[in-house]
Amino acid sequence: MSSSIGTGRRTVLRAAGVAAAASATVGIAGTSSSAATPGDNVAGSRHRPEPDMDNPRFTLAVMPDTQYLFDGTSIHKEPVEAALRYVLDHAGDENIVFLSHLGDLTENGRAEEFAPLSEAFRLLDRRGAGYSVLAGNHDIDSRTDDQRGRSPYLDAFGPQRMRGLRTFGGASPDGYNTYHLFRAAGREWLVLALDWRPSAAGLAWARKVIAEHPSTPVILTTHDLVHADGGNGEAELSGHGQHLWNELIEDNDHIFLTLNGHFWPAGRTVRKNAAGNDVHLHITNYQDRYFGGSAMIRLYRFDLSRNTIDVSTFSPWLLAKEEKGRLNALERRELELTDEADDFSVPVDFEKRFAGFAPVTPRRPRPAASMLVPGTLAYWRFDTGRPDGAPAAETLRVPDLSGHGNDLIRTAVPGSPAEALRWSAEHHPDQPGHGSLYFDGGRPPLRGAYLSTAKGAPLDTATFRAGFTVEAFFKLPADWTGARNAWSAIISRQGTLAAAGKQGDPVEPVATLSVSDGHALQWAVAPLNQDRIITSWSHELPLDTWWHAAVVNDGHRTTLYVDGCPVARNPATDVNGLTTLGLSWLLGGYEYGGSLDQLFRGWIGDVRIAGRALPVSAFMNA
Repeated sequence: MSSSIGTGRRTVLRAAGVAAAASATVGIAGTSSSAATPGDNVAGSRHRPEPDMDNPRFTLAVMPDTQYLFDGTSIHKEPVEAALRYVLDHAGDENIVFLSHLGDLTENGRAEEFAPLSEAFRLLDRRGAGYSVLAGNHDIDSRTDDQRGRSPYLDAFGPQRMRGLRTFGGASPDGYNTYHLFRAAGREWLVLALDWRPSAAGLAWARKVIAEHPSTPVILTTHDLVHADGGNGEAELSGHGQHLWNELIEDNDHIFLTLNGHFWPAGRTVRKNAAGNDVHLHITNYQDRYFGGSAMIRLYRFDLSRNTIDVSTFSPWLLAKEEKGRLNALERRELELTDEADDFSVPVDFEKRFAGFAPVTPRRPRPAASMLVPGTLAYWRFDTGRPDGAPAAETLRVPDLSGHGNDLIRTAVPGSPAEALRWSAEHHPDQPGHGSLYFDGGRPPLRGAYLSTAKGAPLDTATFRAGFTVEAFFKLPADWTGARNAWSAIISRQGTLAAAGKQGDPVEPVATLSVSDGHALQWAVAPLNQDRIITSWSHELPLDTWWHAAVVNDGHRTTLYVDGCPVARNPATDVNGLTTLGLSWLLGGYEYGGSLDQLFRGWIGDVRIAGRALPVSAFMNA
């Protein structure tokens, strides 16, 4: 379950002054900061940021049935206006890019009910904010489909209104079905808003829209699709929902999320489509609650970095009233909904889910010459074209592509099989060379193979007084264990602290980038200007994942980076140079007391060493 709004969100509301603001000049996707109209309160809003269309985190706002707030002469537009103001006011900090209403805007579908609701939605119109609406059974004659002709709903929220929005894509000829496009997380998304009862022509139109956007993921909104009458939050298709599934959803892999109202209580389910992929189907409706649901909204917070959608449900109107101390006893129960049906997280591997229609183009290999930035002392890569899984020859010699003569040679523990070091096609997605070596080492007993710089390599005597950058791509297998694989080194330097005249454990090596028993990285080094080991530590890194590590020293300060991000545990100690005894550098090998003690298990990709501090923008994964 995701965290609820809690104190943090109410604090945001206080700062935003939602209760007092009449509107905001910054809207959701498609917004332009247009001139204020009479009655708009735009003080201080010019400096609010607009949604970031490339941010991997963005928010879709959802408003379900508002019918009981617009029922004959019983009209309460204030809750809806407060919700729309919230969306506008938080377009920046919540990165709200679009709003979808799920139908049953009114109770009786009369023009006099649509008029005040239409006026409320002009808060969005005036800002060009992207939104969609659709007709529920209470908005039109529920006995008809989308061929019903003109209606007060169509007069109020038909295509003629939507054409002024940059997110509006088009409508079916009857005007009751629409589609909308917004940009978020660096890509285009499509919202399909279908009528209460789309006809065969309406469904054909929807299929055509999807076909015309072959690489765009689709969020389907409609009024009647799933219900959760069982009371356990588990939703199932309604009769009409089964029809939509059969005729539209199942065979269109682009549809990954559906949202509908109409029924209550809230619930959700997941079904497999014809492509074998998940479709998340959600029902959200609060008309049965106090004050017709108090214009509750849901925020679907997409996070493509975490592959998660976090969902929360609350009433901006009641939160704003709380600020003024005007809540009655029943309203206090409705501020926000934190049960499992209304406050939850949905895991979605977006790249994998969309791969069938929008595959991510892999980054192409980059020539070795492009990696030889000024200061490069050694560069090794393993994209030799050898068959995947083939053992590395006993006579293997890996050339130093920098041209400085720091070639690597293979050494194996006696009795280790030839497959202890083998070629692999696996690689980090941002790795310049598309290949790696798999080191099958461990203990007890000690087994495996490693690479070391050949005798007389210039790198062995380098002191790095001007600074250094040590980079490597690596991956630990899913069955890696601390008991057998801990304290192996991705890269290390031979020679002990005792031999170098340093304090500390006398048998530790003078420099090593190792993997701890908790699969965290440790950079431990004996600098020239210190008499002891100085360390940097990463967090524990998930297994079965490719990582890029970089250790950067500018001649005074050392920083360990993981995937281009600095870790917390970097020392403030002045560090200059690396102690050397003129011995070899090892890839995949770790010595303790001058003898081989542990061998790496996992994949190692490109490795580069530079004699200066490189900026993050020059890292191999950049």
